[in-house]
Amino acid sequence: MAAITLKGLGKSYGSGYAVEGVDLTIADGEFVVLVGPSGCGKSTLLRMIAGLETVTKGDILIGERRVNDVEPAERDIAMVFQNYALYPHMSVRQNLSYGLKNRGMSKAEIDTRITKAAETLELGAYLDRKPRALSGGQRQRVAMGRAIVREPQAFLFDEPLSNLDAKLRVTMRSEIRQLQRRLGTTSVYVTHDQVEAMTLADRLVVLNAGRIEQIGSPLEVYTHPASAFVASFIGAPAMNLLPVRLMSGALAMGDQRIDLPPGLLPPGLPEGAGLLLGIRPEAAVLADTGLGFDIAVSHVEELGAARIVYGQVGGQSLVVQVQAGQDIAPQMRVSFPAAALRLFRADTGKALT
Repeated sequence: MAAITLKGLGKSYGSGYAVEGVDLTIADGEFVVLVGPSGCGKSTLLRMIAGLETVTKGDILIGERRVNDVEPAERDIAMVFQNYALYPHMSVRQNLSYGLKNRGMSKAEIDTRITKAAETLELGAYLDRKPRALSGGQRQRVAMGRAIVREPQAFLFDEPLSNLDAKLRVTMRSEIRQLQRRLGTTSVYVTHDQVEAMTLADRLVVLNAGRIEQIGSPLEVYTHPASAFVASFIGAPAMNLLPVRLMSGALAMGDQRIDLPPGLLPPGLPEGAGLLLGIRPEAAVLADTGLGFDIAVSHVEELGAARIVYGQVGGQSLVVQVQAGQDIAPQMRVSFPAAALRLFRADTGKALT
């Protein structure tokens, strides 16, 4: 096992950088998830750690060793890919043993490692089958088994669940998390799915346009997003971000205003400052309980245990999540506790609260 350290890491393609200025330390045994939209640089970052992409600038350390120029096979890491990358003509046993044979390991040691991995992943009944005879979840277990038998210093996961159906993804992410905790191996996991990110990570690293927007525990990133980008990306449904202006100590939005309690606004904001008011859909209620405003309801989505209410306020869209069974009228009052509000600068998107 080993820590992974990235110092000022960057990767350029031509004149532009896909990844730039990344500083990150992943502790020994930690499970870190790199999350962000398509094209944000997360897969490029993972591939640089693996040695599948060259480093333009900065350093990568695995343990105490700088590995910028070390071949992938010599970095003592194991990677689990989105498409499983299994050899179709080989049995499960042969897929698991192939890399170990290439390293010159004895047959007795190979058999011991395969038996242990098969027990851990419940693959014992499938060792003599070819990949085509396995389900998607079983193939993904084999791909993870091939990583486990190597007993590497770190696991790298490149969107390993994206090819599975929704129900199987839920099962497999639980298995991956339990497996990582049991093995205690340093793990870096890439996904664009923020539910996967929230449920798997010890720490989240939210990426945007090749740079780190925020690092923190899932709960910290969810409750205290560092920017409007993070607020809109983490959470389902996404946080409402409503353009408002500071007017005489209140927030004005169209013909409505929210009188804020003392201390909520940071000092020094000029009159008329443009802000974004952030409210989680699940933090709002359709009732008159304090701070709030009136909305015109446009439509409602039924999710069984919850209802997602879509409305308009001051020309802006607003989403509220309520319990199933609540009556919905065309015009309703939305209220929220002051502690649930988040404010961001409209020009930079940076958090103020």
